[in-house]
Amino acid sequence: MKLITILFLCSRLLPSLTQESSQEIDCNDQDVFKAVDTALKKYNSGNKSGNQFVLYRVTEVSRTDNPDIFYSLKYQIKEGDCPFQSDKTWQDCDYKDSAQAATGECTVTVAKRGNMKFSVATQTCLITPAEGPVVTAQYDCLGCVHPISTTSPDLEPVLRHAIQHFNNNTDHPHLFDLKEVKRAQRQVVAGWNYEITYSIAQTNCSKEKFLFLTPDCKSLSNGDIGECSDKAYVDLQLRIASFLQKCDLYPGEDFVQPPTKLCVGCPKPIPVDSPELEEPLNHSIAKLNAENNGTFYFKIDTVKKATVQVVAGKKYSIVFIARETTCSKGSNEELTKSCEINKHGLILNCDADVYVVPWEEKVYPTVNCQSPGRTLLMKRPPGFSPFRSVQVMKPEEKTTRHVRSCEYKGRPQEAGAEPAPQGEVNLPAESPRLAQ
Repeated sequence: MKLITILFLCSRLLPSLTQESSQEIDCNDQDVFKAVDTALKKYNSGNKSGNQFVLYRVTEVSRTDNPDIFYSLKYQIKEGDCPFQSDKTWQDCDYKDSAQAATGECTVTVAKRGNMKFSVATQTCLITPAEGPVVTAQYDCLGCVHPISTTSPDLEPVLRHAIQHFNNNTDHPHLFDLKEVKRAQRQVVAGWNYEITYSIAQTNCSKEKFLFLTPDCKSLSNGDIGECSDKAYVDLQLRIASFLQKCDLYPGEDFVQPPTKLCVGCPKPIPVDSPELEEPLNHSIAKLNAENNGTFYFKIDTVKKATVQVVAGKKYSIVFIARETTCSKGSNEELTKSCEINKHGLILNCDADVYVVPWEEKVYPTVNCQSPGRTLLMKRPPGFSPFRSVQVMKPEEKTTRHVRSCEYKGRPQEAGAEPAPQGEVNLPAESPRLAQ
């Protein structure tokens, strides 16, 4: 029997899981299907041998108006029975026998130009052959401007240069440090163009005593602040070949820090590199990996801040960045120190609360993670795969998230084929749609 392709198996989230607002993308939204179709055709067109891949499931969909329209998707694929060089598209293919089929997972950003034009800005696919190690396929559109994560490691050298440039080319008596990255865009040319908007804050280090920022330089709560918009070009040798900066400064308020009062049971800051955090962090990442049914383990990349509070035991509150590794759960029983970070993998901003009760030798961790700028990942009911997420609306970017159960009804059956199971509808191939 010919394959009836099931595209969307995203279950509705229970309303009680979150108090944040979200907006549903309707199941009949043809733009969602076109974005997925464009991404998969782009991946298949880049292969010269073997079989095409067929869409199996879409696990995440979000739309951002910034001001252009971008769809960010995560989808799973399976090897089909149609060769890459055939005249067929993936919608005309059946799945290959499971024992011999490769599988994969792709993360893609698709731009919508005008009313009908869809183009892939960037796409990363992790392919697992039937036998053999995971293979990574990366595609970046030449000339396409697209948003990137504000926590992307690729921004770090540009931001370091930007802060140094500001401090060296202004007459302010104090050095400034980076406060927050608000937006970032990238364009692949013969190198990379970056457009970054970020805020800066005055530090306690005067230019008279400090030539550059050191670990002793701390942002002042009552100091001047600024907002900058920069354009940078990074050449193929990863050098910043050109740089344009525009910053607006705003005076700080006259503010005197009140004296610190002794507070028994209040949260106290703890150094992010404190050995005391080792156990809470181990429990936090173990909890995250246990609740995430994705293919790969996550590991902690950076601890941003932490507090400890004396309660009935100790409560640790930790903010950290977790990144996807190259270690798959199918090949590894647990996360180990040898698991390397996948530079093209997912990045999560996480908040963890860890209760340690030493006299009972018990630890109670809870972890909530947010994909930078858009997706709030909530603890999911059994069976959700991977994290089912609710979109938090950001007013400046107008982001919506797919949260309804939607299925794509594929090609009609040939004469004499068995009827479709209850709940599945066969439609003509020229009339694809998404159904609730």
